[in-house]
Amino acid sequence: MKTKKNFFERFSNWATAATGSSAAFMIAIAAIVVWLATGPVAKYSDTWQLIINTGTTIITFLMVFLIQKSQNKDSKAIHLKLNELLAAHEGASNRMVDIEDLTEKELDHLHQFYQQLSDLAETEDDITCTHSIDAAEQNHLLKAGRYKKSLTPEN
Repeated sequence: MKTKKNFFERFSNWATAATGSSAAFMIAIAAIVVWLATGPVAKYSDTWQLIINTGTTIITFLMVFLIQKSQNKDSKAIHLKLNELLAAHEGASNRMVDIEDLTEKELDHLHQFYQQLSDLAETEDDITCTHSIDAAEQNHLLKAGRYKKSLTPEN
């Protein structure tokens, strides 16, 4: 299933790994130390300040796009893995697959629903008791009824 990566994909993966390394951090520190050390020689001129400002601005500008590409790829992979888990689990709601396409308002509505599930779960004595989005209240009432029946002594 793996396909050959294009040049930008290979470069992006390499650059992300390289710039996130300890060596890259040490190189950045060394560059700042060299720049600071040249300050007295350059008499702290406007050109001396412009060099660090321009360099850091260019690097920051390019890194924003590199980091965003890396995060987009990671996010997509995580979403696909979670979608697979949802699809494979019998009790999970398949309506949760691809919810990243919902609006902020729709996501807030789902968040409120899960907050209600959390509130219901807090009333449970059994921490393994679960609920799905499709049948939460019915499951809660059914489970709570079974639990209460199991606690009452038989006549």
